[in-house]
Amino acid sequence: MKARVVVEPGRRDTAPALTLAALAAASDGNDVILVAMPADHAIADLDALHKAIEIAARHADAGAIATLGVPPTGADTGFGYIRLGAALNDGARRIERFVEKPAPELAAQYVESGNYWWNSGMFVVRASVWLAVIKQFQPQIHDACVRAYEGAKVNDGCIVPDAEAFLQSPSDSIDYAVMEHLGKPESQFAGIVVPLQAGWSDLGSWDAVWQAMEKDECGNASNGRVLFEGATATYARSQGGRLVACVGTNDLIVVETDDAVLVADRSHVQDIKGLVSRIKAENSPEADAHRKVRRPWGFYDSIDHGDRFQVKRIVVMPGARLSLQMHHHRAEHWIVVSGTALVTRGEEKFLLGENESTYIPLGVTHRLENPGCVPLQIIEVQSGAYLGEDDIVRFDDKYGRAG
Repeated sequence: MKARVVVEPGRRDTAPALTLAALAAASDGNDVILVAMPADHAIADLDALHKAIEIAARHADAGAIATLGVPPTGADTGFGYIRLGAALNDGARRIERFVEKPAPELAAQYVESGNYWWNSGMFVVRASVWLAVIKQFQPQIHDACVRAYEGAKVNDGCIVPDAEAFLQSPSDSIDYAVMEHLGKPESQFAGIVVPLQAGWSDLGSWDAVWQAMEKDECGNASNGRVLFEGATATYARSQGGRLVACVGTNDLIVVETDDAVLVADRSHVQDIKGLVSRIKAENSPEADAHRKVRRPWGFYDSIDHGDRFQVKRIVVMPGARLSLQMHHHRAEHWIVVSGTALVTRGEEKFLLGENESTYIPLGVTHRLENPGCVPLQIIEVQSGAYLGEDDIVRFDDKYGRAG
């Protein structure tokens, strides 16, 4: 099956994302049925998932918006809930209403009543139906996404909508933007929920990750370089490669990355969202950017930085190239670690092999290309008064970023 990748040019939550997907699906004239699924879940029984999607697709084919609901196994406050309406002959139910993450007492009442299912966040809907319903309930999202898709460019096989138009869209989830309106008198669209009993786990929190993993005899789970000594019910993850040692810990989450470390009580993982809001309010770069940043040509990893310098590891994929560019405030030194580099520097053009280097003075146009068949890896040392990523003037770019 040939895939089309639509790249969001900014963060606007799931309703605009699904709208872009529906526009892409409808662009070839086929009114297909879409299956929208979160990336952060685990499903043990794929056959059961496929059967639930087949039932949902039949309802979507008839013009309904279907979602998959999970019969609850406990009063979890980390999930949204769906209040069940009339039963249908295939096990599905009409949606009476959506309820966002409830307080513990209310969640217990929902589970005890037997009239609520967890909201899995998976939706099945025909492309034309989604475009019609988002236009009815959220015309600003619809119109912004249409303008963004009409101005889209194809970069390296990916569809990239116009960023300026897309960022004019409100940020909203599928649940809030559309699903909460279904069943109201003004809605002409039916909402259907299909039961999913497939060993579903939402991995939207670190506690959920711990619950889904295999554990040792003391209830500990880990990824990467981790040692436990007298620890119980602890999840530890070393993503940056450093050794994480947990001694005498209990019910803790410890996550180490290259640029930040999280330590949280497992019972307070829902509070991490508030912590992220604080970090954003302080304009800390960790809130929005990873140390490793992917680009159409490959990626770079910020290894070190300080006053007037920054060191990056840059990897350029075979046949890829960076834009022809220049910087007003910084000079650069490039050292080839592996592969072959084709360098443009002013009017010059030359090759560099392993252990060879070059210097790019401030204000000189330059480009880095990989003419080889293996990834090109270089170390770049930047020096200057200002080292921000916005100090780039692009003159030519195969990925449509010039100008």
